[in-house]
Parts: sequence; structure tokens; C-alpha cells
Amino acid sequence: MHEMWQTLVFYFSRPFVQYAMAVGLLIALCSSLLGVTLVLKRFSFIGDGLSHVAFGAMSVAAVTGLTNNMLLVLPVTLLSAVLLLHTSQNTKIKGDAAVAMISVGALAVGYLLMNLFSGSANVAGDVCSTLFGASAILTLSASQVRLCVLMSAVVLVLFFLFYNKIFAVTFDESFAQAVGIRAKAYNLMIAVVTAFIIVLAMNLVGSLLVSALIIFPALSAMRLFKSFKSVTVCSAVLSVVCAGLGIILSILFSTPVGATIVVCDIAVFLIFSLIALCLNRVRRSV
Repeated sequence: MHEMWQTLVFYFSRPFVQYAMAVGLLIALCSSLLGVTLVLKRFSFIGDGLSHVAFGAMSVAAVTGLTNNMLLVLPVTLLSAVLLLHTSQNTKIKGDAAVAMISVGALAVGYLLMNLFSGSANVAGDVCSTLFGASAILTLSASQVRLCVLMSAVVLVLFFLFYNKIFAVTFDESFAQAVGIRAKAYNLMIAVVTAFIIVLAMNLVGSLLVSALIIFPALSAMRLFKSFKSVTVCSAVLSVVCAGLGIILSILFSTPVGATIVVCDIAVFLIFSLIALCLNRVRRSV
């Protein structure tokens, strides 16, 4: 135990670990806030689609030599979020089919480009790092940290500023429209904010594991709580705790950061499910 503590003290004295922890906690917080809305509106599939699109855009940025891939990844992901929302509501191609087309296409194009034009000798390693996060969160520069903090602040401000509207659109979109709330505009805002979160979270858990960061804390909170506010608060707490614990465990046991965080989320979900099952049995027996 003493050796583990010394290891943590040693690593957390380094700026790159401090950056990773700060950014990781912010990403986890933002992901959990929108995760509740996405799960309740059955929009969680958008996370998968957008994460794959972000991978494709990141591949294009890598092969074209962009020093700051955010300049390409963020606009492409935002545009895809708008297109996915539009196709899920207004076209003959339904939402799930559109997500499948875009996500698989983006993965295929991204992987093909990285194989054909990548200047790196370790293409497999680059692809694995992008898909699963690897140690990207531990190599953030100060400018990247500032960008992540700024984007996280935008997400948090939008969520708290429009909390009541998001609540109304989440539970009863028809009623929200009837009372004058522009449901389509707020659905668009949710999709755009989700795109921001996806781009942020790719540095933490990689493009294939982003959805877990969004979905699991919300599902865990829903095992025990029923009100929107309670679920949102619990989801935020669980997400931040799991992210911090995952980063610490990855440092202590030299495991991939993203996968470790997701495993922590899964463990919490199983624990909360077990608690909910026990509580239900107690209520029935009373």
C-alpha cells in the first residue's frame, strides 16, 4: 500500500498526469450530463456513429499532416451530428440505418487512408491508439488542455442554461412543442453538444469506447433513482468517480486508460443493478 501511494505521489507531481486527470474528470462530467438525455430519448446510438465519424476525420487529419487535428475533426463531427439528426426525423433512411451507413463508412475510409498514406511506420499502433485511446490522454499539451477546458465549459453552460428546456424535450417532445418550446432546435443543440463531447472523449477512451462513457453512468443511476434531476446528479458523480479511479488504476497497474475507465463504469453498473435487485426483493417481501 505504501509503495502504491509513493507511485501515485510520484506520478501526480508530473504536469502531464495532472493534465490527464483534470481533462478526464471534465470529459466524464460532460458525458454524464448528456448521457441521461440521450438514453431517455433513445439517441444513444448517435454516440457510436459520431465517434466513428471522428475516427475517419482524425485519419484524414493524420495523413494530410494537420498539426492540430481538432480543426478538421470538430467541424466534420458537428456536421455529421446535424445530418444524423435530420435523417432520423425527415428522410426515408431511418436513424439506425443512417448511423450504420455513416459509422461503418467512416471507419472503413479512415482505416484505408491510414494504411495507404500514413507516414508512420506503426500504422497498426496508430489505429489502435485512436480506436481505444491508449495513452493519448497522458500526452496532452497545455494548449490542448486549455481547448478541452474551454469546450467543456461550453457544454456545461449550455446544459445548465437550458436545463428546463432539455428536461421538457427529453420526456414529452409533443407537449414541449405544444407549449411553445422549439423542440427541433433543442434536439439540434443536444446533437451538437454530443458531437463536442465525442471529440473531447476520444482523447480519453478512444472512438470505440466513447459510447460507454456516455451510457453506463446514466444506466447505473437509473437503477436506483427515478427523477430526472436525481439521475443526472448521480450519473455525474458516478462518471467523475469512475474516470478518476480508472486513471489512478491505469497508472498503478500500467493498463490502458480508456479501457480501465470503462471497466470501472461496468463494475459500478453491475453493483447498482445488484443493489436495485435487492431493494426490489425487500419491497416485495414487506
